[in-house]
Amino acid sequence: MTRDPRYDILFEPVRIGPVIARNRFYQVPHCTGIGWTQPETLARLRGIKAEGGWAVVATEETEIHPTGDCEPFHEGRLWDDRDIPALALMADAVHEYGSLAAIEIMHHGASCANWGTRLAPIAPSHRPIIYGYPVQARAMDKQDIRNLRQWHRDAAIRSKKAGFDIVYVYATHDLSIAQQFLERRKNDRIDEYGGSLENRARLLRELIEDTKDAVGDRCAVAVRFAADELIGKAGLTHDGEARDVVEMLAELPDLWDINLSTWSNDSQTSRFAKEGFQEEYTRFVKQVTSKPVVGVGRFTSPDTMVSQVRRGVLDFIGAARPSIADPFLPKKIEEGRIDEIRECIGCNMCVSSDYTSTNLRCTQNPTMGEEWRRGWHPEIIAPKKSEGSVLVVGAGPAGLEAALAAARRGYEVHLAEATSELGGRVTRESRLPGLSEWARVRDWRVTQLERMENVSIYRDSELEAEHVLEFGARHVAIATGSTWRKDGVGRDSGFPLPGLDGPSVFTPDDLMAGRDPEQGPVIIWDDDHYYLGGVLAELCRYAGHETIIVTPAAMVSAWTVNTLEALPIAKRMARMGVEVVPYTSVVGFDGTKVQLVSGLTGAASELPCASLVSVTARLPTDGLYMGLELVRDRWEDSGITSVTRIGDCWAPSAIQQAVYTGHKWARELDEAPTLLVPRELPAIEAGRVKATW
Repeated sequence: MTRDPRYDILFEPVRIGPVIARNRFYQVPHCTGIGWTQPETLARLRGIKAEGGWAVVATEETEIHPTGDCEPFHEGRLWDDRDIPALALMADAVHEYGSLAAIEIMHHGASCANWGTRLAPIAPSHRPIIYGYPVQARAMDKQDIRNLRQWHRDAAIRSKKAGFDIVYVYATHDLSIAQQFLERRKNDRIDEYGGSLENRARLLRELIEDTKDAVGDRCAVAVRFAADELIGKAGLTHDGEARDVVEMLAELPDLWDINLSTWSNDSQTSRFAKEGFQEEYTRFVKQVTSKPVVGVGRFTSPDTMVSQVRRGVLDFIGAARPSIADPFLPKKIEEGRIDEIRECIGCNMCVSSDYTSTNLRCTQNPTMGEEWRRGWHPEIIAPKKSEGSVLVVGAGPAGLEAALAAARRGYEVHLAEATSELGGRVTRESRLPGLSEWARVRDWRVTQLERMENVSIYRDSELEAEHVLEFGARHVAIATGSTWRKDGVGRDSGFPLPGLDGPSVFTPDDLMAGRDPEQGPVIIWDDDHYYLGGVLAELCRYAGHETIIVTPAAMVSAWTVNTLEALPIAKRMARMGVEVVPYTSVVGFDGTKVQLVSGLTGAASELPCASLVSVTARLPTDGLYMGLELVRDRWEDSGITSVTRIGDCWAPSAIQQAVYTGHKWARELDEAPTLLVPRELPAIEAGRVKATW
């Protein structure tokens, strides 16, 4: 296949100061949950992006000094020369494939508490730490500002020594001290660094000039900047002070990396924002500078990308999440393989990795974060080591991924689905409000499977143990999913609740199957704490019912703080008129009223309720597996070597985990079984770890 000439413009080289990017694909800085803790893992992860065709591959935010320590989060670190070798690993991995390596050096200022170093945070003015810690930053004096400039300059020089081609000055996401100096609500200084916008922009100007002076002979200098904070006149706006700053400094850096602030605005989920949503805020930048501009918008369509360039919105197609979902997105466009792109679904499971300080993960791409420790490549998989066929029972996210990965290894694959539709829970959930893009998990896999000659798909094929034995496959994966419990057992209650066996009690499965409550009030008992309780509340409100969410958590969909959705979900519930009752447990239901107990006072109460939706826990649908276990003595005669549960049939979890377990199963077929997880360990010299400071 050859590239469609419509997309030729995306593969033009672009100069950035003293360096040249080979095309217009730019992996902007993004967090990984890995940071400085696992340099080999991080280098391999970024190197895969370069191999996949991204012309520029950047680090995550990289701390320049112990006074900007963001522990417990795992970001980059360049405090002194001892950090150079670890970062050089990444730069070398990116250079191996002819791409430019970029590093986002920065100081967190008042956005971190310095839990690790226990040093006092610094800020333009006396202010509490931004993110809710019981810590306050001290106002910087002139010597502090001189020190900061020197730390930044030193870090830029170290970046050059590590081999980076582009060095950032960071001023967005409400995470950078340079942005905090710009913000009137955080800077009440009366010296030359406060007051007028020119004064508040002084530090940003100086950091750019210092960086260009230190490394500009060989490295390009990029500025990552907030086009809008979406808080009106209290903050930076694209038609106000943000534009003024860009105009003021337009020609100073070699590249403008433009986005929204904060991170929750920049990386909105597909439930709240669609592809290209940032354009209205960022398009002004190219109107006021001759320097190249990179921006983001969860771009996955090459036609949208071309439009951004041709209309003069962007010079580079920036991506974080799309580059995670498919590190080979540029190469697939270049080679005319558009239908092979794994499009980002905008679920933000990748973001949750940073918030939980765990290795990066992705619903669409199960190899993400496993490139080094498991040796997984997103496009390459080891060929099979034995003959015999594979039978996968269940075509949900785990089953589809298992079938695809096994087929790519060369196995003859048979995929049996009990219903007429493929996709399992993905198909059902993607029909709910705001989740339509989640169908991409199904669509991409089905598209690949249907073109493979070694794959047979059987719809409307509900199998029993005897059918599996008769089939005679060498390896069998049971991916029959799970069902939501109706009895109220979950995190809050380990016992069935009285009254939840009646006809007016619904599960998420009922609502997704079209069995909607006929009347309200509808109470959503949300003991799951992820997205589904809020989504089902939307569904009930669209049906015209009075809807109330009761949850033992402090807020609706509490776990979504890790996917940057908690506040948008809470706002949507409020705007739709959905009442939320937090810190409260459901303890019973009599068909007309739900019995509640306050988690704060222990007081009992009741609410009128015509329909109760129990969103608590799930049970694996593992009857087929249990049936096969009963006839294990017949496996060998039937040619069966292994029968394995995968996905929600093994342990109900997020869709991302179902895809991962399906992929892992296929990767490990005919391999020696192991429960160990490879990990990076610090080197020990002379029998001990040498502590230095």
